[in-house]
Amino acid sequence: MEIFILSKSFPIEEKYSLTDQIRRSSRSVCANIAESYRKRKYVAHFISKLTDSDGENSETNVWLEFAYQCKYITSDVYIDLSNQTLEIGKLINYMIANPEKFGCKP
Repeated sequence: MEIFILSKSFPIEEKYSLTDQIRRSSRSVCANIAESYRKRKYVAHFISKLTDSDGENSETNVWLEFAYQCKYITSDVYIDLSNQTLEIGKLINYMIANPEKFGCKP
């Protein structure tokens, strides 16, 4: 939601590019985690959806870098959100490495 609110201040010419892309990728992180959890009965599917989530998280970080380089966000905002994406990535990768802790059965 932070990214959604923040992206409201992006220039109108970014509406169908950066704004759309960063909103889609950041939302997709959560959606893929939710889908992976509902498919936890199938370990391979669980891991696959988490891998998708990790990819979307990395993509969000790239869009944040673009927003920063275009001066749409400050360095403090960029650093904070980038650090959050790194932490989210660590959590997703922990889930990938330990599916049994999230209800998956071997």
